[in-house]
Amino acid sequence: MVSLLCMNKIWDLKSLEDEQKSAELADLLHIPAVIGRILFLRNVKSYQEARVFFRPTLEDLHDPFLMNGMETATKRIIDAITSKEKIVIYGDYDVDGTCSTALLYMFLKKMEADVDYYIPNRLKEGYGVSFAGIDSAISSGASVLITVDCGITAVEETSYANSKGLEVIICDHHQPKDKLPAALAVLDPLKPGCEYPFKYLSGAGVAFKLVQGICKRIGKKEIPMEYLDLVALAGAADIVPLNGENRILVKEGLNLVNTNPRPGIKALIETSRLAEGKLTSGQVVFTIAPRINAVGRMSDAKTAVELLVTEDMKRATELASVLEEENRQRRKIDEDTLFHAVDMLETEYGDNIPTTLVLHSQEWHPGVIGIVASRLVEKYYKPTIMLTTIDGVAKGSARSISKFNIYEALKECEDLLIHFGGHQAAAGLAVELDKVDEFRKKFNDIVEGKLNGMDVSPTIDIDAKISLDELTPKFIRLVEQFAPFGPANMRPTFWIEDVTFKDNPRLVKEKHIIMTITKKGSDKVFDAVGFNMPEYYNLILSGDKTFDLAFTIDQASNYGRNFVQLKIKDIKVKNRAAK
Repeated sequence: MVSLLCMNKIWDLKSLEDEQKSAELADLLHIPAVIGRILFLRNVKSYQEARVFFRPTLEDLHDPFLMNGMETATKRIIDAITSKEKIVIYGDYDVDGTCSTALLYMFLKKMEADVDYYIPNRLKEGYGVSFAGIDSAISSGASVLITVDCGITAVEETSYANSKGLEVIICDHHQPKDKLPAALAVLDPLKPGCEYPFKYLSGAGVAFKLVQGICKRIGKKEIPMEYLDLVALAGAADIVPLNGENRILVKEGLNLVNTNPRPGIKALIETSRLAEGKLTSGQVVFTIAPRINAVGRMSDAKTAVELLVTEDMKRATELASVLEEENRQRRKIDEDTLFHAVDMLETEYGDNIPTTLVLHSQEWHPGVIGIVASRLVEKYYKPTIMLTTIDGVAKGSARSISKFNIYEALKECEDLLIHFGGHQAAAGLAVELDKVDEFRKKFNDIVEGKLNGMDVSPTIDIDAKISLDELTPKFIRLVEQFAPFGPANMRPTFWIEDVTFKDNPRLVKEKHIIMTITKKGSDKVFDAVGFNMPEYYNLILSGDKTFDLAFTIDQASNYGRNFVQLKIKDIKVKNRAAK
């Protein structure tokens, strides 16, 4: 008898409706059957679809005028440029918002427009269009306000702007509510009635389409391509699906970053100690994005915009150093807040952690509680809400587990909330201080009811089972061609059975497993690393030392040597029990 120990994680081998057709596609493309299976799982089912997937080009982008509102928006902006009217771009303080702002600002400057930008202060104004921001635009003499990465829910604010004679053009990618703002034009693929073919652009993606539309009108179609690097940073960082048009934009944008980075991006790469010319979407998410986000969380996101738009390398290096320091401080606050939150939980509940975590402290920094909520989800795998006190109100962030819609649960608590917004995986909310305890109880009861009987163990989605001998150089090159990786096109995860280690595994810094794996009867040997997996170290040394791996394939480097490395996502250790 063989028992499997997998630390309560479910390995879900993705089902495919037609394995035969995926095999036929593999034959047509002269690729391994496993690669054909992964293509089908990504809804790539024909030779032409595979051509676009593996060889996407800018010619595959959609006509910007398919987006509802584009005719009106482009005409008004061109009129404002030619008549020298003041234009203000209203952005957001995250990577998508700052990249969108920088993109549109640089383009309008290139068109010799009278243009400025406004980024709200996260701590004072919060997310989205504010009355203070509108007043600032009016006082600067602006007649046109263009929002980027925000504005789709700014109904009252847009009406206020209209009453003051300020025309508003909204460029957003978020989900609209029942009522749209009465703006001059609303550009949002998710807007009811908009027939734009691709619905999941980033905010910078929508801003790029606006620039494309303007340039198509004036006969300068090549200009928008200068800003694809910013679209790539935003698309990777904002966790939009990396399929369809997003995949083209991010792939082409990363090519631009790696061949001809603008000063601000070059400085970020240097201060982050990344290798130039090799930036990946994963490095954007985990290394570049936190630094850009840090100034929005800790101080003033305008610093990030200035970094992205500067043409002076010396100034870019100075600003990148500011972002580096802000990010260092942010990490320290993250760690302290996480420690405090875990201590609060363990002091109050011990080992009996409730179904949901709703934590509140007036000491927590509002710029980091979303990050800490995500870390608590990783640690406890429970829907989590972190709240702090701002202007006498408990405000915060909610993060969910994979199988639970936290937005719907908050909706059922609407009577106790001042406001909330978000989606299935994450949300923001505000609640009166004297209602926090009541909200905590109701939210927990709702979640318990919805999760009743449901298995909410963490799940690892497996693309395919594979043998060690199938991991050939050609196979690995094909897997790398699936990049850029991200939502809807994650790095493929494989399941390999009955492997062992060549030499005893090492535990680095008491938390990372490093080993060389092989299989009986095979001459193949691969380096493998498991980050933050100390609990498996003694486990894999026990029993008959045979185990299954769930892993992705990645490229690593050490002292100038590049090599293939298996990144372990989970381990199933096989222990032979006595019959």
